[in-house]
Formats: sequence, structure tokens, C-alpha cells
Amino acid sequence: MADIEPYESALGAIPGAHPYPRTSRYHDAEIGVHRLPDGTEVRYAKRRLLPPLDEQETQGTQGTQPHVVGAGERPDLLAQRYFGDPGQWWRIADANPVLDPGELTDEAGRTVEIPGPGGHRRV
Repeated sequence: MADIEPYESALGAIPGAHPYPRTSRYHDAEIGVHRLPDGTEVRYAKRRLLPPLDEQETQGTQGTQPHVVGAGERPDLLAQRYFGDPGQWWRIADANPVLDPGELTDEAGRTVEIPGPGGHRRV
């Protein structure tokens, strides 16, 4: 645990340093600072908003490919299959009009869009 503390201290000392890796959905999120009554500063990721999907994006024409959900599939399993990293499930969620990522695979037979390289919507 001692190895983490110097990193966190250094990160806090670097203006504009970003705490999320490039593969994180929060990598490009703006970092805010909240000041507590005692003066302590708390850094946080500001809300990550996506632009609305237009009709073309929901029909698979923006660098996505359709995938028909099979029984027992989950967003993380799809991400492992298509991207080689189960942590990239958020890319699939971003490419589909759902509020809850579980909606992506909760019904076998549903078609979801799988973004291609660089094909996910990012702000």
C-alpha cells in the first residue's frame, strides 16, 4: 500500500494531471475540485455526458457492427470478445441507446451495436 501513496501525492501536486488511464471511460472527463469547509480540496471526475444518438448511429452506420445477443451474454463478455478487454464494456454501452448497461444483454435476440476501433462516441 505504501507504493500507492507517493503516486497519489505526486498526482495531486501536478496541475492538470489525470487520474484515469487512457482505456477508462473517464479519461477525457474534466476533473473538478470541491473545497470542504475546513479548506481540504477533494478532486472528482465531473459528470460525463454523451451527445444524443442520431438515427444513423442507432442503425449501425457509424463504424459499428451489429451483434445479436445470445443467452447468458453480458456486456463484459462482449467487450472481451470484441476488444480483448472486459473493462471496455462501456464502449458498447456508449454506442447503444440504453440507460443501464444491463439492458444491452438482458434479452436474448436483441441486436446491439459494437463500435469499431475509434468508433465509440466520446466527448
